[in-house]
Amino acid sequence: MLQERMIIGISNKIKLKINYGSKNTLKNNILILFFTLLLAGFMNGQSAPDFSILTDKAFQKLYQNPDECITYSQSFLISDKNIEHKIVLQNIVSQAYAMQGNYMQSVNISNQKDDSQQEGLSRFVQFFGEYNLADQYQNLGLYNQSQRIISGILADHELLDTTDPKMRITLAKLYQLQAINSGIIRNYNAALKSLDSSDQYLDSHNEQNKIIRWENKIFRSSYLIKQNKLEEAKKMLESTIHDIDNHGNNAFLSAYAYETLSRYFFLKEDYNASIKNLEKSLSYIERLPYNNVRIIIYELMSKSYLALNNDEKHHYYNKLYTDLKTKHDASKKEGIQYIVKLVDTYQNKNLEFQKQNKLRQLNVIIIIVLLLVVGVVSYFLTEVRRNKDLKKQFGFFEKQKQNEQLIPIETLKEKEAKENKTADKDSSKISKAKEDEILQKLKEWEKSDHFLNKNMSISVLSAETGINTKYLSEVINSNMGKNFNGYINELRINHVARLLKTNPSYLNYKVSYLAEYAGFSSHGAFTNVFKSLTGMSPNTYIQEITKNKKS
Repeated sequence: MLQERMIIGISNKIKLKINYGSKNTLKNNILILFFTLLLAGFMNGQSAPDFSILTDKAFQKLYQNPDECITYSQSFLISDKNIEHKIVLQNIVSQAYAMQGNYMQSVNISNQKDDSQQEGLSRFVQFFGEYNLADQYQNLGLYNQSQRIISGILADHELLDTTDPKMRITLAKLYQLQAINSGIIRNYNAALKSLDSSDQYLDSHNEQNKIIRWENKIFRSSYLIKQNKLEEAKKMLESTIHDIDNHGNNAFLSAYAYETLSRYFFLKEDYNASIKNLEKSLSYIERLPYNNVRIIIYELMSKSYLALNNDEKHHYYNKLYTDLKTKHDASKKEGIQYIVKLVDTYQNKNLEFQKQNKLRQLNVIIIIVLLLVVGVVSYFLTEVRRNKDLKKQFGFFEKQKQNEQLIPIETLKEKEAKENKTADKDSSKISKAKEDEILQKLKEWEKSDHFLNKNMSISVLSAETGINTKYLSEVINSNMGKNFNGYINELRINHVARLLKTNPSYLNYKVSYLAEYAGFSSHGAFTNVFKSLTGMSPNTYIQEITKNKKS
């Protein structure tokens, strides 16, 4: 408004001066228009803020203090009517809430749209909207859904060749999401390859590019540690920490880097050094609400003190971890329920649109079929590799059994399930194709560690896999010979048994800690289930492994 008044005032003065000494009205009007446009362009060029600078500042604040980031970004959201600006700022605010562990608000702010954002969307707005949804799914631990969206976006080869800076920075973040998804399923080579792709879209033009590059280095170090390339990871982390510390205030990145470095020392069994780095990590975020990082630090503190036999500090940090993790999981569960509701609403609206556009519906069906074919092939290849590990594990169980075979109950139930399957086939409400699809999704889900969550329920599993609870219950009972609780408990016991066999540090942990880690409500419940599935108690199992390692 102030700019408009200044332009009008100046143009009126010009008009008076010209009219005073001139008789040619047409020439006067042309001169007036020229000077008015010139002044307007000058005023706008001088005072209009550069949005890229504002977003760069907002992104910096995301890694400095999420509360300040939210306040800063929302001050522009209120007044800025540009659709592209709105969705970028909403994503930054959404990430800030996710870093705090406030997933409900994160999903809410990310999905706020008005009527102007529904029509005539630019290619960038559509692309960024898809990235934003993939980011939301990943924040909530719905990694399969996140990866499906990412794979769909990256199939557009024309998009990958873009020279638009805002498209390129979004592609860098998208490849980073893909790396995290690959890391979750322990495909570390694919994760490192995705980080390489992410780096290719980064430059040094602003702080956002620098931050993402540092973040990629920390992720890369983490995956190198998982591959037991410890010295290479340590060297990269120390170099990255030096760069971050010398650049200024980046509390989140500093905390994350020192937390990752502590893992190196933990694996080296230098638990005092591990604790020292965790304390350094915690000092950066001591008064900042980065609750997702704080949970990881508390857990590693608890493990390190347990390895040092310092029960007092182990219990102290384990309580901090448990309390914060419980709140965190409850918030994440609310977020999952909310986003599922939003997606259902969107799908219902989309059905109405599809009725009016048959051609578009056909294209969607073709894409889904192609994705299913790719999914089946990928599932088959991963299952071949996984079955080798399962055979080794069951072979070990058979050698270690003392009184009876390890899994006779399961074998009987599987036989009964197969015998009853033919009789029930005609009356089943689920088609064979649908049943196979559900089993495939469950196998993919089993690659994550979500079954260790104490709050795991059939409704949470439904949200994470996108399968309705009734179908889940029926397929688990008919194909696995057990109910939902039996299915989850078997996954937990197999996971713990594998860790005890492959990671020597777990042999030093108390059974009560293993029970809590595996998501069981009590030491007794864990011991009973463990014995029913393996034929021996956890203590006996640990003693056998220790005896075999010494011999």
